[in-house]
Amino acid sequence: MSDSSLPSARPAQAAARDASDYARAQVHAQPDQPATQGAHGVAQPFVYLGRQPILDRNGALNAYELLFRGSTQNRADVTDDALATAQVMARTMGQLGVPTVLGRHYGYVNMSRELLFDDIVHLLPPGRFVLEVLEHVTLDAAVLERLAQLRRDGYRIAFDDVSALTDDLRRALPYADIVKVDLLQAERAALPALAAAVAAEGKTLIAEKVETREDFDYVHGLGFDLFQGYFFARPQMLRAPRVRASRLALVRLLALVASDVGVAELERELRSHPGVIVQLLRLVNSSAYAPGRPISSLREAVLAAGTRQIARWAQLLLYASGRDLPWASDPLVQLAGTRSHFMELAARSLAPNDAEFADAAFMTGIFSLVHVLVGSTPAHTLERLGLAREISEAVDGQRGELGMLLRLAQACERGDDRLAGSLVSEAGGRFAMLTPALLGELNLWAGAWFSAYADG
Repeated sequence: MSDSSLPSARPAQAAARDASDYARAQVHAQPDQPATQGAHGVAQPFVYLGRQPILDRNGALNAYELLFRGSTQNRADVTDDALATAQVMARTMGQLGVPTVLGRHYGYVNMSRELLFDDIVHLLPPGRFVLEVLEHVTLDAAVLERLAQLRRDGYRIAFDDVSALTDDLRRALPYADIVKVDLLQAERAALPALAAAVAAEGKTLIAEKVETREDFDYVHGLGFDLFQGYFFARPQMLRAPRVRASRLALVRLLALVASDVGVAELERELRSHPGVIVQLLRLVNSSAYAPGRPISSLREAVLAAGTRQIARWAQLLLYASGRDLPWASDPLVQLAGTRSHFMELAARSLAPNDAEFADAAFMTGIFSLVHVLVGSTPAHTLERLGLAREISEAVDGQRGELGMLLRLAQACERGDDRLAGSLVSEAGGRFAMLTPALLGELNLWAGAWFSAYADG
């Protein structure tokens, strides 16, 4: 139902201060207002999503229709159906998360003709989503053939905003599973024949735009299966801080996948883009693609998702991106990038032959700031990402060797050499090799590394 985006390194201390300002601005933003400009001119927009319940004949929740929302106003201002749906998909799967948005229920997602034929539709797990074909999509031979293919892939297809029993609808019914009848557009006298014809084909009937008790009683008596409308509930607004993905990063990623590169090259490219890693982890840990065990390295995330899913995800994020700030102007993203690389370099210094330890250190740095990025607590954020226990304990509690590396990174970001030295002494063992001179050198290398990518 269509509802009425190797220069000299910037000092890490400055990046840390900027990130602190960013976090404070997030906390003090008004709950029901769009985020404003921070002290450093960094925009902090939220993303919004509407969901409207679809109920069964007993009044129990059966599914949600997911709706585009561009602001705090609970209405759809859609000028591009494909873009709106791409943003709904990105927000549901990459930022809010499928379990948060849907729980155990199905989600109905609007599909324009353009998106029906786009490979990114396969990012939606068929066991969780219904593809809702918009009313203005012409059901020609090409579309019907595509619907047949999508149904063979396991998707359920719904026709949206049906108002009359036309010849086109009769011809297309074999290609659908669900028919949504618009009560505001359909003539009451024609509803019995329409409902009977759809039911005779074994299709599920949904009455949408049910606005009164009289509406509900009438269509309930006609045998409709499911119901949606203001009589039951207006769309609920969900909100999360935007997680940006650099357009340049996404273009590079797509180019690498198109070149059929190996996992190592994909991993190398992803390392320079923390925001894409965050969303990739959400994708990997969604119900359809979860590997059945915690993810402890970027390589495991790439292998679990597969190159084709990574390509689809990059396409979707690129499609859904707006006029986002360059990464170089976002202090929180800069801090996540420099911290993660500093921790990786320090881990390689401690254990030159232990690639897994270095990978885990990098991931710990990335996810040590995700709770600020998504406006949540460390424990809640980590629970949704399904990371390995060692990484989770390092981020939420600073325990273990990874936790010590994180504490060292934070001390270096503040320029507190005394604290860094005290931490090295406390850790003992192989940490003793991390002299003040070496820590300072690693910190500079990490800052230069991120700046080179952010400005590239």
